[in-house]
Amino acid sequence: MSMAPGGGPSAGPPGGKEASSGPSASEFAGVGLQFAASIILFLFAGQWLDRKLGTAPWFLIIGVFLGAGAGFHSLYRKLMAAQAREEAERKARRDGVTGP
Repeated sequence: MSMAPGGGPSAGPPGGKEASSGPSASEFAGVGLQFAASIILFLFAGQWLDRKLGTAPWFLIIGVFLGAGAGFHSLYRKLMAAQAREEAERKARRDGVTGP
């Protein structure tokens, strides 16, 4: 553990070097679970509609594809937001501007 100028432990990594500010694994840990959950949710909704309307398996199939589409859309939005955030941080570092 590195020491802060006042003698106590510092919040940074050992050696005083800055850690990478790129996206962490924990930031994207729930994306796969969210993708699977959206497919399962729409699958059950389609299955429920099929039972109510007697149209098996059409709404179930539509539900799976809608769930996959919703999951991909959410994944895309998260990845694009992370990329934009990373580009902004990189530009700020290049220009010498420090963040809050």
